[in-house]
Amino acid sequence: MFYSPERMVYDNEMRYYPILLNLAEKSCLVVGAGQVGIRKIKSLLESGAGGVLALDLSAPAPELESMLADPALRFEQRAFREDDLDGRFLVIAATSNSALNSRIGELCRRRGLLCNVADQPDNCSFIVPATLQRGDLMLTVSTCGQSPALSRKIRKELEESFGCEYTLLLAIMGRIRPLLLALDKPTADNTRIFRSLVASDLLHFLETKDADAIWRCLTANLPQELHPNIPELLDGII
Repeated sequence: MFYSPERMVYDNEMRYYPILLNLAEKSCLVVGAGQVGIRKIKSLLESGAGGVLALDLSAPAPELESMLADPALRFEQRAFREDDLDGRFLVIAATSNSALNSRIGELCRRRGLLCNVADQPDNCSFIVPATLQRGDLMLTVSTCGQSPALSRKIRKELEESFGCEYTLLLAIMGRIRPLLLALDKPTADNTRIFRSLVASDLLHFLETKDADAIWRCLTANLPQELHPNIPELLDGII
């Protein structure tokens, strides 16, 4: 017999508040630069973290050495010290020493710091979801720490549904927005135009690379005042 999800009693009572962090000008710490640590460091740098200090007892692996050219990253081959937490906004404990990871998590709790402890979801103040990026479109999948493997599987499935055409669509929408708002039309009019573009076949035309259809779609959905701007909206896209 199968139970409906609404009637199930969940073992995990912890609930997470979904949030996207702006790490610009924020100082981050990653303790442990093995495979897991390197992935965390890479994602922090790609997210525009203001600075990342990475610590490990071993010399940097080749993958990490290739990232050291980034001025936002500093690597030190030494043990963790409690004062490494001073001034940090976000901390990741990713060593192979479970006791050390736990200690770092506890120290961060005392200081009120955001901390992710590898393989210890109950010891984290946040967890990192599986992420699919298509330009400015970010899709995240989380199982609330119950099965990262399932999160990765779902992420792979999403890759097939959300192709590069979403990157192009968001680029066009991002260019349209300031031009449309500058016309100073009523909010209701702007909302209708944005929704008509999203509901149109523009995404399909971008996927099929049909330049004539893309042009016609924009002409049909944009106010006449923006028709002269269509070439710049499509610059580098078709």
